[in-house]
Amino acid sequence: MNIRSKMNSIKILMTGLIVAVTSGCNEDWLEPQPLSFFSPENTYNEASGLWAALVACERNMRHEYTGDGSPILTEHIFTEVAVEGTTDKSGPAQDMNLLITPDANLNSVNTNRIGWYWYEGYKGIKYANTVVSRIDEPQDYESDAERNHLLATAYFHRSLRYYRLTQQFGDVPLILEEIIEPKLDFYSTERTVILRKMKEDLEWGEEWIPEVMDRGRVPKGALQHLLIKINLALGEFQDALDVANRLIDGGPYSLMTERFGVDAGDPTKNVIWDLHRPENKAPFTNTEAILLVMDRVDTDGNSGGIITMRNAVPFWGSNINTPTGNKGTSDRSGIEIDQVTEFGRGIGRLRGTWYHQSMIWDDENDLRHAPGNWMDMEDLVYNNPDIKENDPYYNQNLEFRNEEGVVLVVDTIRSWFSWPHYKLFVPDAQRNQPQGGPTDWYIFRLAESYLLRAEAKFWLGDLAGAASDINAVRTRAGAAPYTADEINIGTVLDERARELYYEEPRKTELTRIARIFAMTGKTAYNGKSYNEADFSKDNFYYDRIMEVTDYYNKGVFTRHGDTYTLSPYHVLWPIPQNAINSNTKGHLNQNEGYNGFENNIPPLTTIETEEGE
Repeated sequence: MNIRSKMNSIKILMTGLIVAVTSGCNEDWLEPQPLSFFSPENTYNEASGLWAALVACERNMRHEYTGDGSPILTEHIFTEVAVEGTTDKSGPAQDMNLLITPDANLNSVNTNRIGWYWYEGYKGIKYANTVVSRIDEPQDYESDAERNHLLATAYFHRSLRYYRLTQQFGDVPLILEEIIEPKLDFYSTERTVILRKMKEDLEWGEEWIPEVMDRGRVPKGALQHLLIKINLALGEFQDALDVANRLIDGGPYSLMTERFGVDAGDPTKNVIWDLHRPENKAPFTNTEAILLVMDRVDTDGNSGGIITMRNAVPFWGSNINTPTGNKGTSDRSGIEIDQVTEFGRGIGRLRGTWYHQSMIWDDENDLRHAPGNWMDMEDLVYNNPDIKENDPYYNQNLEFRNEEGVVLVVDTIRSWFSWPHYKLFVPDAQRNQPQGGPTDWYIFRLAESYLLRAEAKFWLGDLAGAASDINAVRTRAGAAPYTADEINIGTVLDERARELYYEEPRKTELTRIARIFAMTGKTAYNGKSYNEADFSKDNFYYDRIMEVTDYYNKGVFTRHGDTYTLSPYHVLWPIPQNAINSNTKGHLNQNEGYNGFENNIPPLTTIETEEGE
């Protein structure tokens, strides 16, 4: 049965397609090029060729988390859990009001990765649409079930990218079939239209994806997990709850509550440590893992490792003096007190806020914040071998101030904060100064599924049920359970921050929640209600960040002199100006708050297709 979309009225820009495989901010991408990443005549006449297109989707998904200045950092610094910690240059996303503009450099490890999400999101859509459009070309399917499994997997990858894009950018171009020649006449489509189409595709696909797949491939549970999020984004809370019940209560998954894996016999460790060991994520004995990306030394397209320690551990090897005034720390390997091998060479790109370091930790028994799992700066010692013979503080714990009250840290933003060692520590045998080596990484796991179900119950008014799901995650970590009267959306967000730091796309989820408040008019715990007409001027996203963090708009500045600023319109990122400029025969809308918004026209609100399963 032919399922190709015949899009007669919707014409949409997909810069990633026009660029082909380029995602940089140079002018090369302005040259129209053939758009197919693969050679159709040689590849797509067999099912294996279409599966190969989806391998490109999997690789694209992995790169969000790997490499120096990885894109997931940008998802965090636009929220309340972290800020950009690079303080020795202008350009990193700190002064958001000045630097986050449509024509800025939006795709660099030295600025931000907003543009990466635009370009790579549409690359993932391109690969998925190749499969959707060519699903009936292979003649070697063993059954309709095999064909439908392949199609459902393509729908998953397309829906994942559109879910992210609609929460990051709002109304974006909708593309439902393979584009085989350059197009410059595309239009924005209203985000709920896109999400409803993705919901329809996933609901069809749920029947066809097996419950158990090889790690790194998409199982039914991953599709269900994404469908929960899309239902929440649409405000269809009962549907979200129904899917969550199928996933949590009817699937092959369960939270890991007992010791397991490579360090299971080490009595100094615990189940939280076990859960995040690289070797423990992929084995099927880990019943919590739903969807993983695989980054091994021998993986095709290996990107050099996860680099979590470089990105998100403080720059502790410099800028810290002893009370006697000597340089106190060293991140050299092989010295007497070799802290770099144990904790990694951090440079503090991702700097956790006080909210994430301290405010959310409401139970001293929480294993996620326990000694050994969580690191405070005072847990490190002065290890500079050059002071061993002449400074009494050698091998003593770090101190923030001396007896006179003088701060001993040259750069308190970049070099002094706490971090979740259990999650960020990834052995790195390829470097003398470990930064975080190749590893598997969670995309979806059951702990988040519980928190999504808790959120659905919250929106439905079932506070006792929401508490029960949050407590499943809390009590696994040793924290005391909540009661129903303690539950609000802040409770959900706090638990997500404890459990999912450096895993969840935090900006995506916080914007989604802010949009729900605007859609429903429901009063938030801060006593305010919101509406969609003023979404970019007055929203829960901004109020939440201002409420619990002490950086933005407070006069905090870096060593280089840049001040941290943020505005309500940052709830949505700017559409890259290059994408708008290249769309010479169509129209892409810009988000409110950015130059070009005044030129907007109404987005498309319908889809004309002739698609069938």
